[in-house]
Amino acid sequence: MEIDRILQEEIKAGLWQVQAAVRLLDEGNTIPFIARYRKEATGGLNDEQLRLLGERLFYLRNLEERKKQVLAAIEEQGMLTGKLRKQIEEARTLVVVEDLYRPFRPKRRTRATVAREKGLEPLADLIRLQRLTKPALEEAERFVSPEKEVSTPKEALEGAMDILAEAISEKAEYRIAIRGLTARQGKLVSKAKDAQADTVFSQYYDYEEPIRRLAGHRILAVDRGEKQKILTVRITAPEDQILAYLEKKIVTEENPYTAPILRKAAEDGYRRLMGPAIERELRGSLTQDAQEKAIGVFGKNLTQLLMQPTVSGQTVLGWDPAFRTGCKLAVVDATGKVLDTAVIYPTPPQNKVSEAKALVKKLVEKYGITLISLGNGTASRESEQVIAELIRELGRPLQYVIVNEAGASVYSASKLAAEEFPLLDVGQRSAASIARRLQDPLSELVKIEPGSIGVGQYQHDVNQKKLGEALSGVVEDCVNKVGVDLNTASVPLLSYISGISRPVAKNIVAYREAHGKFPDRKTLLKVPKLGPKAYEQCAGFLRVQGGEEPLDATGVHPESYPAVKALLKQWGLDSKDIKGGGITGLKKRAGSLAKLAESLGIGEMTLADILEELEKPGRDPREEMPKPVLRKDVLEMSDLKEGMILKGTVRNVTDFGAFVDIGVHQDGLVHISKITDKKFIRHPLEAVSVGDVVEVQVLSVDLLRKRIQLSMVPN
Repeated sequence: MEIDRILQEEIKAGLWQVQAAVRLLDEGNTIPFIARYRKEATGGLNDEQLRLLGERLFYLRNLEERKKQVLAAIEEQGMLTGKLRKQIEEARTLVVVEDLYRPFRPKRRTRATVAREKGLEPLADLIRLQRLTKPALEEAERFVSPEKEVSTPKEALEGAMDILAEAISEKAEYRIAIRGLTARQGKLVSKAKDAQADTVFSQYYDYEEPIRRLAGHRILAVDRGEKQKILTVRITAPEDQILAYLEKKIVTEENPYTAPILRKAAEDGYRRLMGPAIERELRGSLTQDAQEKAIGVFGKNLTQLLMQPTVSGQTVLGWDPAFRTGCKLAVVDATGKVLDTAVIYPTPPQNKVSEAKALVKKLVEKYGITLISLGNGTASRESEQVIAELIRELGRPLQYVIVNEAGASVYSASKLAAEEFPLLDVGQRSAASIARRLQDPLSELVKIEPGSIGVGQYQHDVNQKKLGEALSGVVEDCVNKVGVDLNTASVPLLSYISGISRPVAKNIVAYREAHGKFPDRKTLLKVPKLGPKAYEQCAGFLRVQGGEEPLDATGVHPESYPAVKALLKQWGLDSKDIKGGGITGLKKRAGSLAKLAESLGIGEMTLADILEELEKPGRDPREEMPKPVLRKDVLEMSDLKEGMILKGTVRNVTDFGAFVDIGVHQDGLVHISKITDKKFIRHPLEAVSVGDVVEVQVLSVDLLRKRIQLSMVPN
């Protein structure tokens, strides 16, 4: 099996691109570095393609290793034929390799094992080869042996049938065909253990759906119901077709003495051995596929959340809502520094609304607060009402935004938060984090384990290790796309930069604290444990603002500095000319990129990126994202009427639709069928993303169940 060619097919790229990417990964280069600074080598493969390539490369190499182990084990038994070797070598999945190995694998003691020990294999062979010339029970008389605990011909025949059933169930050809047939024509069926119980799984109490049509979220839902012992779940297979297939394969002669026995052995082999095993495999495969898709949705949602635009230049009041313990407040200036903290009690049971308003008004006046960042947790609705009233009473510019506070409590109780805010209590740290989430979502959210951020579906039902790895990759890609300020970045932010481990990130911050700001990128080489390779990987993603070398504030890699300076010199310019917003019109001046790149000794794609950076130094890709919806007043859910048109922000995207915040504290659902009528979409992510500002129409409001149905399709 040629791994490179399989990867070429799967990521839909040229063989040379795949081979170059594999070589670069094997050399220890990171995915963000390859995607950004080795475009010529890979033909411009993006980070998504490179991550898929890396995952599949790992799987296929493990597959090759397993094949070697299996071939060696079968060869040791003296059972390896040329045909079997070819089948194993050409297998594309671990499942097929294990199918082929199954007959040769060391076995636990089975009914067939016992029958072989009793010397009944020759009888089984006679039946299998369809060579009996008399009734099977008469032939079985020869195998009766009290010493071997075979008392009757019937016992001997039953033992031979056990051997036949096991052999049939282990034949790779049959398993592959029957697994495929079951996947194509089988159904997933779920039943309630107690049909009278009122649970969230009621729609699956008497449910069946063809396997080939199953959506990932339904698979994860029935899995959860089964785990909670509310549902019984099984796969029903097209048994008649399966048994007909086995009969056609096994009964090759109409021998009246062997055909009925072979049919019965095939039925037993399928129902007792092969069928349950294939059901387990298919359930496992369905769950794995559903989890992978769910993790993919998590990743895309997290990308959008992390890439939300910054809210700069404003002093923000972070508001962590609560009931009994009061609402924690933190005033954060435009640089993210905490200026003041307070606790107010405008919510039940204290209901000290007047005192709370008075204190907030003082803070607004004292610090020039222009924006309130309100967490969406417990007591958010009640807090929002107070904020809306306060804004009406103030008579000065003040707006608020409801911020998803998922993971804020995890962060505020962490060692990192204690180090960052040693003088603040947990609630005040949470309020500060909620304010900073609005100012710079990426910088704040990287402090939290990605899995705790909570965007997606069935978060706790998926493989947590895979989820963690995938989401960490997403955070890494986002941080490196944006780049970070070397002189202000925190340890968590730096540790996601290409080539920088957490210990090295700590060393960078420690060096900065000991020696002051980094004057340039090359000073990084003085940081302990940050060698030339790490410097190569990280330098382009770290920015030095106002340093000695203006190019250090851009996404231009230091390895390209000589080419950039030569280019600017040709045009009578200097790197200092990029200060103050860049140099306009360079792309037009460049003319033919191919010729210019050749003259400079760099690649054409690299040159295009350099020109973009020189025109817009340190451009933040988040600026292109929709801005958060700023509010001044509040709607009640009871205010909603069918047909009402509202603007909202997409908070979460799942397989079945998008949840939109329309300012009533309860997100409304836009079902996938109501997202667009312009084109057919298989998944909501094809049309909407987390953070999108969308116009929706209210379809229905269920106050009792707190459900809002919305539509993005105009009437």
